[in-house]
Amino acid sequence: ISPQDPTLVIGSSLIAACSVNSDLHLKAEDLYWTLNGRRLPPESYKVLNGTTLSVALANLNGSRQQSGDNLVCHSRDGSILAGSCLYVGLPPEKPVNITCWSKNMKDLTCKWAPGTEGETYLHTNYTLKYKLRWYGRDNTCQEYRTAGQYSCHIPKDLALFTPYEIWVEASNRLGVAVSEVVMLDILDVVTTDPPADVTVSRVGDLEDQLSVRWSSPPALKDFLFQAKYQIQYRVEDSSEWKVVDDVGNQTSCRLAGLRPGTVYFVQVRCNPFGIYGSKKAGIWSDWSNPTAASTPRSDRLPGVCDPKSGEHNTTLRRELKQFFGWVKKHAYGCSNLSIKLYDQWRVWLQKSHKTRNQVGLPSGFIPGSLQGPWLLARWHPDTCPHPPEAACFAPGHEAPRGKQHA
Repeated sequence: ISPQDPTLVIGSSLIAACSVNSDLHLKAEDLYWTLNGRRLPPESYKVLNGTTLSVALANLNGSRQQSGDNLVCHSRDGSILAGSCLYVGLPPEKPVNITCWSKNMKDLTCKWAPGTEGETYLHTNYTLKYKLRWYGRDNTCQEYRTAGQYSCHIPKDLALFTPYEIWVEASNRLGVAVSEVVMLDILDVVTTDPPADVTVSRVGDLEDQLSVRWSSPPALKDFLFQAKYQIQYRVEDSSEWKVVDDVGNQTSCRLAGLRPGTVYFVQVRCNPFGIYGSKKAGIWSDWSNPTAASTPRSDRLPGVCDPKSGEHNTTLRRELKQFFGWVKKHAYGCSNLSIKLYDQWRVWLQKSHKTRNQVGLPSGFIPGSLQGPWLLARWHPDTCPHPPEAACFAPGHEAPRGKQHA
């Protein structure tokens, strides 16, 4: 068959010829063609001479398999006389969206997309290359299956504090395409192992809260860095996760507003930044393995309302919410104080539910004063270094003159 194993662009036409040796005692009329096992219609044939039969293929589609479409010439009895592979497709497009990350600053993994269309219908090779920006030779990545298709992993021998140039080359039978060059510093694309030692526990008798604690990623403990954390949690019989974004760089968090007597699954992840002075945020780690804990059960009977206490209870909750909202907004550095006071009030409130039929004011509370257990607080300059006009207070210290009624 000629041409043998041609490569064509989608939409092309082809005339192929099958010539048999006269020693086989076959004539052109004794031959026929198949494409991928399907017999081609006789009207597409043409006898060129006594031992040669051609076939015309118009407006070819992309190859059905990357190893090529099988064009075969047969004798009348079905025997295969000769074959040719047709490679019909598109030249590669320029790879795009190169993204890279380094696990604990020990390696580098990059992924990319194969272009706007992607499908070329031909086997296309992708090669990731990299080099130090101002000197050094081109290096070729070798591990292409670690992070899935269109990715490559560089396991070692990477330099810190020097930017790299990274690009991807795509090639097939119809040509070569090269991506834009990406420049990056390993320190700017660090991700970590998930936070370690995640524990979830109850907060005393508080039926709607759980305490979550964890440790910094072990592999980065010896490096100078900061971290941001996120928490996600879900109810045991639900697949919907709720995310807590504003955890900051602390390694503990209080989940509030939970359902009493309910099992919750909790996960934590880390985003390192500021490693060795880098000004760019890192990349979020994977989530830690789920850790489970349950909130205490409520001793109150379901569906039983406190008589005549609903309106007062709603007002009390609203006023407390406003008060602690003000503390959080104006008393810099005192968010923990507001949580502590809130906890004291909640413990008192739950105990009162168990012993009384309605919510009342704490015993000894004097309207207009600061004598209730949930509002007894005094200012302390160490915990509130920048008190506003109406300061927040810490137990054990007298309020400064002029701020007793804050």
